[in-house]
Amino acid sequence: MSEQAGEASPSKCLVRSDRNPRKRKHASQKGSWTSFLKSLAGFTGDLSAMTAPPFILSPTSLTEFPAYWCERPELFAKIADGKDEEERTLAVLRWFISTLKGQYTSRNESMGSEKKPLNPVLGELFYGYWPETAERGGKTTLVVEQVSHHPPITAYRIANEVKGVILTGHNAQKTSFSGGSIIVKQVGHAILTVKLPSGGIEEYLITLPRLRIDGLWYGSPYIELTDTSYIQSSTGWLSQIEYKGKGYFSGKSHSFKATVLPPSHVRQSPHVIEGTWHTTSRDPRTGANFHDVTTLKEEVTVAPIDEQNEWESRRLWGIVAKGIREGDFETAARDKSRIENEQRQRRRDEAAAGTKWELKHFKHIDNCPTYERLGRLFNSNPPTEDAYVYLNNGPHN
Repeated sequence: MSEQAGEASPSKCLVRSDRNPRKRKHASQKGSWTSFLKSLAGFTGDLSAMTAPPFILSPTSLTEFPAYWCERPELFAKIADGKDEEERTLAVLRWFISTLKGQYTSRNESMGSEKKPLNPVLGELFYGYWPETAERGGKTTLVVEQVSHHPPITAYRIANEVKGVILTGHNAQKTSFSGGSIIVKQVGHAILTVKLPSGGIEEYLITLPRLRIDGLWYGSPYIELTDTSYIQSSTGWLSQIEYKGKGYFSGKSHSFKATVLPPSHVRQSPHVIEGTWHTTSRDPRTGANFHDVTTLKEEVTVAPIDEQNEWESRRLWGIVAKGIREGDFETAARDKSRIENEQRQRRRDEAAAGTKWELKHFKHIDNCPTYERLGRLFNSNPPTEDAYVYLNNGPHN
């Protein structure tokens, strides 16, 4: 039978399809994405256990994320250089705001949209450092351990011992789907300790912002920070950071407004800082610039893969990460399943033997006394929280 004008034979359609693998791949991804969105809409409970389509996975494990706290190690070190409580409080705020771009927009900028990080296995490790420079005064080290798998909890310690600046904390997520967005409540906190030349110590309790992942229906998810987070100093100074998206404050995405309140015995007006946390901010009263993350950042230095042990992130997930980067999602999915199945078997073996996984670098405590003491100053919610204490046994000790 002859073909009618404007029609194509089934065989020719098949040939065209075979010669356009990118088009077929795109159609397959679109179908998987649509199915994923339907699963989200019908899912109840915490979304962290859901399996995402391979093409939206990041090649990076969550255990690497604490490195974002120190992409600008000179700002971390400079906290100790503040001449008084007020100046150090502002230095802590400047450093903290400067960490947000890496934590919450870097994948969107480098990969075109937000990607789901690899869910670490219990006992996974990540070690790194930022070299000593004259400006920093010393080497800055990083120790990270995945201390829980269900729920996923990551504990970390960042330290510049020469400067006497140490950050210890943990992070977990509780996720849900609402109004077309993924809502992420970050669970956990960080404690920043600053050793002063006088021999005294200042402590800062840092709470974590909430996240909203938008753009799902367009297939281009991105993160927006929401609500308010706090940095409470043991000196009484309090930084209150409000996060708003488009249409608030500056009318731009990733907007924030930080109000730095003095303790009750200090008679002065609060500092107010406004801007976008992924670019720049300023003091609107003086017009002075406050932070700027449009300049180059510094990646953490890690040991070569062949020198890492089997529990270190980049060696553990090496094949998966390579598959994701190269678009070989079949290989990535296969090795990811292998790792996850091995972990399930370990948990079954432990249950059968009546044993429990022993943490390597951290010890869990039910109640963090620093969180409770400093949280009381601004009525933190919750009023108490657990924590992971560093055992001073990392590779840099």
